Amino acid sequence: MKAIERLSTFVGKTFALWVILFAVLGFLLPDVFRLVTPWIVTLLAIIMFGMGLTISADDFREVVRRPYDVGVGVIGQFLIMPLLAVLLTKIIPMPPEVAAGVILVGCCPGGTSSNVMTYLSKGDVALSVACTSVTTLLAPVVTPFLVWMLASEFLPVDGWAMFLSIVKVVLVPLALGFAAQKIMPGLVRKAVPALPLVSVMGIVLIVAAVVAASRGSILQSGLMIFAVVVLHNGLGYLIGFFAAKAAGLSLAKRKAIAIEVGMQNSGLGAALATAYFSPLAAVPSAIFSVWHNISGALLANYFAGRTDEETTAKARNA
Repeated sequence: MKAIERLSTFVGKTFALWVILFAVLGFLLPDVFRLVTPWIVTLLAIIMFGMGLTISADDFREVVRRPYDVGVGVIGQFLIMPLLAVLLTKIIPMPPEVAAGVILVGCCPGGTSSNVMTYLSKGDVALSVACTSVTTLLAPVVTPFLVWMLASEFLPVDGWAMFLSIVKVVLVPLALGFAAQKIMPGLVRKAVPALPLVSVMGIVLIVAAVVAASRGSILQSGLMIFAVVVLHNGLGYLIGFFAAKAAGLSLAKRKAIAIEVGMQNSGLGAALATAYFSPLAAVPSAIFSVWHNISGALLANYFAGRTDEETTAKARNA
């Protein structure tokens, strides 16, 4: 068990490298990883079940305790990234499937990686976890509505079917994981250390499958999609940070909100795009999965060296 825990910790810390490796493998060995495509939804459900095993009542008490802070993060998540996605599709010429995919990933809830990056940045981890939990719970309603409203001009959007899919692959596994905590607390405590390994395996296989299924399209327009993803992600961090600053939040909270806004649940985006649009529409989500783990780690490293102005002033006056 100790060996699995050590392996899980190592894989969790080197997450970005594994995502890059499997993206490359998916590109080089498309016939192998195309076999994973039918399992994308199942893999995502397993990841969400793992998240359910780690969610606690304290995460939701944080919402009650700090509704303003959490509200800033949640509104920022579902306002900034979708609008940025629409803006990018207007500015940069791209095929309709890619445009729909960019908007879809922009409308997804926050990714669980944001909690790790917030911790590394010395940001407000409790706020990050609360925002991720709330946006994930709101996703079945908010994500299909936003995609229907913003992406219908590019591809037909079945909002009701998308709602049902998110309930099945997000809410049900989350609820089952949360219930397992209450029914089998001892077993769950033993399983939790291995969860990073399971989550990383699930995400890298999703990325590899999407890359394999879209290899031809990536060869044609991969650089353009990568540029769009980098802009989307980077502007999300930037605007999220300054939105939190405008809302009067402390630096630790600004770090959390910036990372929360910029990092998406791109696994969900890939699963929905594959199910309702096309493999090409899933490429922005797959590239986002690779890139935001790299950019998030770089941003966390930069943020970690920054301290709150008030704390610095107090230290100087002491």
